Amino acid sequence: MVFMRVDLEEIKREFAKFLKRKNMKVTQSRLKLIDLIAEYGKHFEVEDLVNWIATRADKNVSRSTIYRTIKLLQEFGVIKEVIKLNNRTIYEFVAGKAHHDHLVCTECGKIIEFVNEDIEKLQDEVCADYDFLPSHHRLEIFGICSECKAKG
Repeated sequence: MVFMRVDLEEIKREFAKFLKRKNMKVTQSRLKLIDLIAEYGKHFEVEDLVNWIATRADKNVSRSTIYRTIKLLQEFGVIKEVIKLNNRTIYEFVAGKAHHDHLVCTECGKIIEFVNEDIEKLQDEVCADYDFLPSHHRLEIFGICSECKAKG
């Protein structure tokens, strides 16, 4: 996986500008959430993030602020909805991450990120064959991970 250096302070400055353009308040809670999500460092359901934040000493971000800000951060482009499975929506903080796809274990919920240039090339070829201009895509492959397979 290719990670680029992420400047969280720059992301927060740009997010503040984004909020101002939308005539929305720039609050410390909204900006703090960027730090918390980056620190969480893994794929998440919003409720899991809420519960994790509640265990922290600096838990001054309310549940409603978290839910509303997640939507704004999606619109801003630093969080993406990456997986929908069994009424669950999984997000990830994508700032500083190169494009990648996901393998999802339907038994334990493990998520494996991968990059495969052959798949990317094939997608480009399919788009060219159909004279289709892609804007973005996501690939999720659902199945059983090696640990769950070994358990039987």
